[in-house]
Amino acid sequence: MARRASSGINPGILIGIAVFVAAAFFGGKALLGNKRDSISGAQIDMTDMLENANQLRGNEYVIEGTVDEKLRWTPDRGQVVSLKVDSPGGSEYVGIEIPAEFTDLNIEREQSYAIKVKFRQGGIPVATEINRL
Repeated sequence: MARRASSGINPGILIGIAVFVAAAFFGGKALLGNKRDSISGAQIDMTDMLENANQLRGNEYVIEGTVDEKLRWTPDRGQVVSLKVDSPGGSEYVGIEIPAEFTDLNIEREQSYAIKVKFRQGGIPVATEINRL
């Protein structure tokens, strides 16, 4: 009597495929999951900035905080946001000018950002680099 051909897939192949898919998933998640880009630079001392921000002009600092309000926006000049920064003395608010070159970046309220700023004349912080935390 003739033997019938097996109609199922070999269980070893199924287990091998499942292991490969699981390894690819968890390996990809490990590599891409920690995508928190940090901005290198000196952290700002809020007391120095609040006392006299004009003395900081020409220097670059990193400010980390949560966007409290989007104060003003124009397509050709950019926008101004209010950033809530936690400091030892309590929460402080910093107005930061976001130039028009960042118009493709969607800055949202209640989101945390690390913003590298350069202080211009008058002690006004202007963003040079922005990363969402």
